[in-house]
Amino acid sequence: MNETLAVSTAPALSVRDLRKTYDNKVEALKGVSLDVREGDFFALLGPNGAGKSTLIGIVSSLVNLTSGSVSIFGTDLQGNRDAAMRLIGLVPQELNFNMFEKPLDILVNYAGFFGVPREQALQRAEEELKRAQLWEKAQMMSRTLSGGMKRRLMIARAMMTRPRLLILDEPTAGVDIEIRRGMWKTLKDINTAGTTIILTTHYLEEAESLCRNLAIIDKGRIVEQGPMKALLAKLDVEGFLFDIDGQLPPSLPAIAGTTMVATDDHTLDVEMPRAMDLNRVFAALNDAGIRVRSMRTKSNRLEELFVRLTSENLDKSPPVNGVQVQPEQSA
Repeated sequence: MNETLAVSTAPALSVRDLRKTYDNKVEALKGVSLDVREGDFFALLGPNGAGKSTLIGIVSSLVNLTSGSVSIFGTDLQGNRDAAMRLIGLVPQELNFNMFEKPLDILVNYAGFFGVPREQALQRAEEELKRAQLWEKAQMMSRTLSGGMKRRLMIARAMMTRPRLLILDEPTAGVDIEIRRGMWKTLKDINTAGTTIILTTHYLEEAESLCRNLAIIDKGRIVEQGPMKALLAKLDVEGFLFDIDGQLPPSLPAIAGTTMVATDDHTLDVEMPRAMDLNRVFAALNDAGIRVRSMRTKSNRLEELFVRLTSENLDKSPPVNGVQVQPEQSA
C-alpha cells in the first residue's frame, strides 16, 4: 500500500516573543516575533546595534535566549537543538575557515563534521565549487583567493549539508559591485532550487533586488514587516536626477506637487508624487527649452523607507527619568 507523505505547513522559521538580556543588563531583543515562509527570500534589516546579530545568533544556536521560542520547520530549537541545527546553514560575516587549506578540502572536511560520507562529500564539493565558480581554484591555497572568492567559498561550504534554511549575515560585505551582483545570481539560484534564505545586509539595494519579504528591526523591536512590494508602496514620493543637455536656465518650470532644484548647471534634482505621470515633467521641461539627456533614480526606495521607519522609532523612544528625549537636530 502506498503511503502518503505528510507535507509540512510549518514556517521555515517561527520566532515568538523572543527576548535577550545580556549579563551587562543590555536588552538586545524586546519581544521579537516573526515568521519566514518556506521557500522565501527574506531580508532582516536594521542599523548597527538594532538586534540583528543577536537574533541570528539565537536562531543559529550561537547565543542563548532569555525567553521566547524559536522553531525551524516546526522543530523547537530549545527542545530538539540537534535536529533543528541540521536544517540550517549559516554564512557568518567573518571569514572563519583555514586560509592554508584548499577549497576542496575545506568543503569536504566541513561535510564530514556533519556525517556526510566522503564520496558523497566529494561529489557535493564539486557541485558547490562549480556553482560558486571556484572549481578551477579547488586545489589552491584559500589564502590566495580574492575577497569575493572567499565570500563565495563561505556560501559553498554552508550548502554542503544541503540546509533547508540558509542564513546569510552580510554576505557581500567588502566586495565591489560587480562581484556582488555575481553573488546575487548564485543566491537566486540557490533560492530557486528550494532553499529558504534569510539575508542581513547593509546594502539596501541588495535587499530590494533579492528579497520578497522583509522585517526591519530597531532597538530590539520589529518596527515593520511584510511583503517588500507592499512596504515600498507606502512611499508616496520618488526622486530623480536629470542630466541636462546644455546649461540650465536661471528660471525652472513650476509643476504642482513637485520640487525642482538645480544641483549644478547640468543636473536637475526632481521630487514628485509616485502617482504622477512622469511625462508631465518631461513636457514641462521641454516647453521651457530644457532637453533631458539621461535620467536616473535619485535614491533607493527601500533606503528611504528604512530611514523613515527608524527615525519614527527614534521619535517614539521612551522617556528617560520622566523626560522625553528628542532626536538630535543638525546645526
